[in-house]
Amino acid sequence: MPSHGSLTKAGKVRNQTPKIPPKPKKDLPPRRRNIRNYKRKILYASSSQASAEA
Repeated sequence: MPSHGSLTKAGKVRNQTPKIPPKPKKDLPPRRRNIRNYKRKILYASSSQASAEA
C-alpha cells in the first residue's frame, strides 16, 4: 500500500507556523447563556406581564 509522503516530514508546516495567543472569549458558555435567556423570556416576562395586566 503506497504512503502519502514520508513520516520524517510529518507536522512540518504546523511546526513552522508562529504561535499566536488565543483571543479572549466574549460570549458565555451555552449552558449559562440558555439559563439567562430562559430567565429573560419566561420568568421575568411573565412577572412583568402579570403586573401590567393588574
